Amino acid sequence: MSVNATAHHLEDEGVPNTSWGLIKDRTLQKRDGYLSKIPLFQFILLSICFPMWGAAASLNDILITQFKALFTLSDVASAFVQSAFYGGYFVIAIPASRVIRKFSYKVGLLLGLSIYIVGCLLFFPASHVATYTIFLAAIFSVAVGLSFLETSANTYSSMIGPKESATLRLNISQTFTPIGFLSGALLGKYLIFTDGDALHKQLEGLNEADRHALAAEALQRTLEPYRLIIMVLVVLVLLVAITQYPHCKPLNKAHEEKPSSTGETLRYLSKNPAFIKGIINQFMYVGVQTALWSFTIRLALHMDSSINERSASNYMIFAFIAFFIGKMLANFLMTRFNQDMVLIAYSVLGMVALVYVISVPNFSAVWAAVFASAMLGPGWATIYARTLDTVEDKRFTETAGAIIVMAIIGGAVIPVIQGLISDLTGSMQFSFIINILCFGTMALYFWDIHRQAQKGKVAA
Repeated sequence: MSVNATAHHLEDEGVPNTSWGLIKDRTLQKRDGYLSKIPLFQFILLSICFPMWGAAASLNDILITQFKALFTLSDVASAFVQSAFYGGYFVIAIPASRVIRKFSYKVGLLLGLSIYIVGCLLFFPASHVATYTIFLAAIFSVAVGLSFLETSANTYSSMIGPKESATLRLNISQTFTPIGFLSGALLGKYLIFTDGDALHKQLEGLNEADRHALAAEALQRTLEPYRLIIMVLVVLVLLVAITQYPHCKPLNKAHEEKPSSTGETLRYLSKNPAFIKGIINQFMYVGVQTALWSFTIRLALHMDSSINERSASNYMIFAFIAFFIGKMLANFLMTRFNQDMVLIAYSVLGMVALVYVISVPNFSAVWAAVFASAMLGPGWATIYARTLDTVEDKRFTETAGAIIVMAIIGGAVIPVIQGLISDLTGSMQFSFIINILCFGTMALYFWDIHRQAQKGKVAA
C-alpha cells in the first residue's frame, strides 16, 4: 500500500491525514507516535545535540578542581557544583515535558539550546562578581536549558523511527555523548588549567593583593570554553529551527481531546513497578558516572602530589576515551549476546575495578578508576529506553521521559556523599566505595530483568 493510500485508509478510521506527520522524505508516522522509517538528516542533527550536555558535564569536573583551590573548599563543598547542575535537571524536567506535550519535541530542543546559551552567558558576569554562589547559579541556569534539551532529545531519539529499533537508536545517539565529554575535558585542560605548579600551591604564601590577582586571572580562564560552546549552540539553534521535524506524538483522537494531567500521569506511573525500578537504577547510574568523573582528577592529584591540574586532567581525558571505547564495545557485544548479560558483566567488572581503587595504595588506582569508566557502557540509554517502554499508555510518554531524566538527580546526590565520605574518613580512595554500591545495584537490576525475561520465555 502506498503512503497516500495508507493515509486515506487512516482517514477512514477517523484520523485526519494532516495528523500523520508526512514529512519531505515521505516518512509515515504511526498511531503510537513511532515512524515507518528513520528520517536520516533529522536523526543525525538530533544526535549532534547529545554531545552538548556531555561538554557541560565534563567542564563541571574541571570546575570542581578549579573552584576547590580558588574558594578553598572541602571535598563535599566542591561537589555542590554537581548538585547545582543536576538539581537544575530535576527541577525543570516535568515543566519541560509539559511544554513538549503542549507544543512539540522540536520546540523543546529550541528552548533547551536557547536557555543553554543564556546560562553560558551568565558565566561572564559571574566571573566579575567572583563568588562561588554566583557560579553555582550560572551552572544551575545551564542545567535548566539542558533539562529541556535532554528531556526532548532522549525521548525523541527513541521515537523518531520504527518502534523495534528504539533502544538501538537511542544507543546510537548516546554514542555521540562521549565526544562532548572528551571535548569539554580538552577545553578545560588547555583553556582553564595552566602549566607549572598546581593552583593551590601557586596561591600559597601570596599576599592578599597577589592572591586576588591570580584568582581573578584563573576565574577569567573559566570563560574561554563557554565562548566556543556559545558559537556552536547558535549554529545548532539555527539548523534545528529551519529543519522540518515529525511530531512523533500518539495520534488517537481521544487522547488529543483529553490530555492527561500531571497528577493522572504520576498515579499511573506509581503503579508500574518496572518503571519505578528503572528510575532507581537510572539514579544510581548517573550517580556513579558523575561521582567517578568528579573525583578522577582529585584522585590523581592525591596519588601523585608532584603533578598539577593540567597533567591530572589527562586521566579525565583517558576516562572519557575509555568510556567511549567501552560503550562501542558494549554496543557490538549486545548485537551478539544477551543484552542483560553484557550489562551485568560490565557492572561486575566496574565493581572489581573500584575495589582495586580503594585497596591499592599507589598510582595504579587511578588507572583502575579509568577502567571503571569504560564499564559504564550504554547503561543510561538502555535503562532509559527500557523504562520508557514500560509505559504502555502513550499519553504519558512525555512526562514519563521527563521523570526518567529527573533521575539524573543521582548526579547531585552521589558525588556529595562521596565528598562527605572523603572528608570524614580523610581518604580519597576509600570514598569510591559509594560507587561500588551503585554498580552493584545496576548488576542486580539487569539480573532481575534477565530473570523475568527467562520466566516469560518458559511461560510462553
